[in-house]
Amino acid sequence: MTDRIGRVGAQGLIVDRRELMKGAAALGLGYGLTGILGGPALAAETPKKGGTLRIGMEGGSASDTLDPRSFADSIPLNYGYQIWNGLIEIDNNGNAVGELLESWEAKPGAKEWIFNVRKGVTFHSGKTLDADDIIYSINLHRGDTKSAAKDLLSGITEIKKLSPTQIQISLNGGNLNLPYNLTDYHILGVPNGFTDFSKPDGTGAYKLETFEPGVRIVTKNTGNYWKPGCGNFDSVELQYIGDSSSRLQALIAGQVDAINRLDPKTMDLVTSSPDVSVVQTKGTGNRYAFVALCDTDPYSNVDLRWALKYGIDRKKIVDTVYQGYATVGNDTTISPMNKYFAKDLAQTLYDPEKAAFHYKKAGSPKLEVKVSEGAYSGATDAALLYQESMKQAGIELTVTRVSADGYWSNIWLKDPFCAVYWGDRPAIDLQLSQTYLSDAAWNDTHWKRPDFDKLVLAARVEEDEAKRREMYFEAQKMIHDDGGMICFAVSDYLDGYAKKMMGTAPHPRYDMCDQRIAEKAWFA
Repeated sequence: MTDRIGRVGAQGLIVDRRELMKGAAALGLGYGLTGILGGPALAAETPKKGGTLRIGMEGGSASDTLDPRSFADSIPLNYGYQIWNGLIEIDNNGNAVGELLESWEAKPGAKEWIFNVRKGVTFHSGKTLDADDIIYSINLHRGDTKSAAKDLLSGITEIKKLSPTQIQISLNGGNLNLPYNLTDYHILGVPNGFTDFSKPDGTGAYKLETFEPGVRIVTKNTGNYWKPGCGNFDSVELQYIGDSSSRLQALIAGQVDAINRLDPKTMDLVTSSPDVSVVQTKGTGNRYAFVALCDTDPYSNVDLRWALKYGIDRKKIVDTVYQGYATVGNDTTISPMNKYFAKDLAQTLYDPEKAAFHYKKAGSPKLEVKVSEGAYSGATDAALLYQESMKQAGIELTVTRVSADGYWSNIWLKDPFCAVYWGDRPAIDLQLSQTYLSDAAWNDTHWKRPDFDKLVLAARVEEDEAKRREMYFEAQKMIHDDGGMICFAVSDYLDGYAKKMMGTAPHPRYDMCDQRIAEKAWFA
């Protein structure tokens, strides 16, 4: 395959993030910069108001709800950020910056924090945002709740109102990452006492008009958004288009203005279209994986888990399924771009002999992996290549396709071996805490190591950077050596846009401007 650094398409150039960053430093541009094919110039332009933004997306189902506590995929994130705001935002440099919480400071030891509530923000109902709303919004994810953010806030012992615009949060242990925890997309600002999420009341740029989960979501501009230069469209129509080919054809035909998760196999078609731009964010995209439940036989056997790891040809999947628009994974979800990424950790390579050895040692059990394109695009093809590489090791792996609808509620966290993807998190503690801590609600391998838990908790308060880096290296090594995740690839985010779309800057956390495309973009 032609190297994507300097690869010329019919309409422009795809530039690898790392190459572009060299020039970006001289311009004062941040971490979020990446390659843009046929897209708008890097120079800032004045946003324009008007028009209906039509988005076609994969990453949702008919079971999607308007309750942020239940959000689990890209489409709910997208309409969530249209209607509501988060408490704290991640900027294009990967830093935590103020949103509904304007600023903050930690007392020595990072067990007590003071947060200042942004003034002059109103809900769609006309209510003015205050400290009570923030406290209620946080408490929705504490105590008796099924919120996926519960684990992130489990260290909070008390939230105290100091004034109408200031709160104090006390923790049971120091945590330098607390502001990053509060950037989680489940934690959105709602009015104090609010319970009817079928009629959402947010502070976002848009108000809900139509909610047809699995089909479309329509929102209308409120006309008084508090963020200058943002919320520029008159309305937004988000369409569920699960098939990647259909999404691309809709974009090329002008039926939609923006799509997510471009299929790498169609990039030649994309680059030849005069009406399409591509934004690529390298090495920070979805972590594609197969996960085995470590508390369920036969996957409770560490030798079997090693057989699964040695038996997958990661590079072949990256080159074949993702056409090189991904980085080979090494069985953790930590991004290669993260400053604490364990780059010195030995890469597990495809080794049929070692796979066969560990498989035989584990008793040669029957193996089945369940997959769906509802898990991630390419999951089926990746599984079939996995099946082929395992066969060369003398191991039979049955691949069973299941319905995309309800995959995350019926298969994930329940089936002993299945396909899964993870998005990026802005801080390594978030990634480790949500995915691998023993009591994490989203510990989808059921991997439990008390020594790992203790190490992660200690790293939260370690101010010595060198020691902290060593601790995070050891944490990743534990997952790599003992865990049940086979993370074989970290994708590049590939967004497709109509040429008239402006403000489509890449982001270090999620695709489509951190799923805030409706807030941040505009039409030329």
